[in-house]
Amino acid sequence: MGVKRDLVHEVIFEANTPGGKAFDVALLVMIVLSVVAVMLDSVPTISAKWGGRLYIIEWCFTILFTIEYALRLWCIKDSWQYARSFYGIVDLIGIIPTYLSMILVDVQYLLVIRILRVLRVFRVLSMVRYVGEADQLKLALAASRRKIIVFVISVLLLVVVFGSLMYLIEGPENGFTSIPKSVYWAVITLTTVGYGDLVPLTAIGQGLASIIMIMGYGIIAVPTGIVTMELSEAKRRQANTRTCPHCSVEGHTREATYCWRCGEHLFEEGQPVQAPD
Repeated sequence: MGVKRDLVHEVIFEANTPGGKAFDVALLVMIVLSVVAVMLDSVPTISAKWGGRLYIIEWCFTILFTIEYALRLWCIKDSWQYARSFYGIVDLIGIIPTYLSMILVDVQYLLVIRILRVLRVFRVLSMVRYVGEADQLKLALAASRRKIIVFVISVLLLVVVFGSLMYLIEGPENGFTSIPKSVYWAVITLTTVGYGDLVPLTAIGQGLASIIMIMGYGIIAVPTGIVTMELSEAKRRQANTRTCPHCSVEGHTREATYCWRCGEHLFEEGQPVQAPD
């Protein structure tokens, strides 16, 4: 039984084995097809003609995803830990609406059922786990959060200052009726969105707007540079693709042989330890 469980765990959770890669590709295809089915079912003309077949397809996908969810719980030693994890919750949300439709059968609940079925779109979030760079991006965002927070605060201060200046320059007669509305204009100008619903009419106001627009292009590059730098560092730290067989956590460093959360050995007896590149 232990050997079978280890084999299922390797196929489902490990992406660096032939079986794991094949399973990931098959699951990705099913997730995409199931989301496409949900989207098509929301189109009235398609639903009226093909609603019955889409309903059968929906149940087929639900059964397959239920089996997959059950296998994940079975092959993980700490199944409750996986059930409480982000991906465990997403997997559950992806299958329960279809089963709820069997219970809520009264006419007054039909609208509720329709809304619940939309929750199956959450299956697309499961695709994140099969993208190798997802963990690196997560680490990079976590490492750069303080820099990003300081950057956002600085931008907020700038738009308040620029909005106040524009309120003084243009005034209510040109549409800048209050400081909050002027700050709104500064936000859409600094971010280079430019809805055009509020524009400066005086020469000084137009000059200030030009300065803000030019600054906007430079400001956009700042968070990109911060995250890019952290991505390079995260790529250096993150190279071990193993998933803990006990608690299913990922994100181990290159040289790790034990889980950073529960301390479980990442490699079964006889398995080769992943060597650094």
